[in-house]
Amino acid sequence: MKRSLFMLAVAGILALPLFATGCASEAVQAQNFGRPKAAPLSAAKVAYPQKNNDTPTPKVTLPVNEWKKRMDPQTFSVTREADTEAPYKNRYWDLHETGTFQCAACGLNLFSSETKFESNTGWPSFYEPLAKNRVAEHKDNLLGYVRTEVVCARCDSHLGHVFDDGPKPTGLRYCMNSAALVFAKKK
Repeated sequence: MKRSLFMLAVAGILALPLFATGCASEAVQAQNFGRPKAAPLSAAKVAYPQKNNDTPTPKVTLPVNEWKKRMDPQTFSVTREADTEAPYKNRYWDLHETGTFQCAACGLNLFSSETKFESNTGWPSFYEPLAKNRVAEHKDNLLGYVRTEVVCARCDSHLGHVFDDGPKPTGLRYCMNSAALVFAKKK
């Protein structure tokens, strides 16, 4: 009897993400402790290729304690530990200004506001990155099913996940964490 109750509980836990839609299936509550974060690494000295260029992005690597010093706890948790912030309670899910979204850890320009769209998931979503070499994708089966994790190609920071239910022209939805991004408003 105890074993069958245990098996039912495990089955319910494993099936739960399958019933959630969008990024909500990966929601993990994260707290913002209000500590100011250090400025991201300067990207000004590195010339980045234009849109859809496949030239590799130069890598930035730092020890864990250095990343921790540069970021507030929520940004560190999301970018270095692959955590997920709460939906609808983050900085950029409802932002409608013109500009560029950069990696919060290293400052690499990742997404344009021109490709941002309303996904109704509670996280900022884009149908493509600025260039193919700005992000890298990895298979992620942490929740018991396969997803595609998106990381910054420059510093390997976790950004979010990409799904194949986005709008045209790509049909992709890059569902990103606001805590992994910094918005640079167009002047």
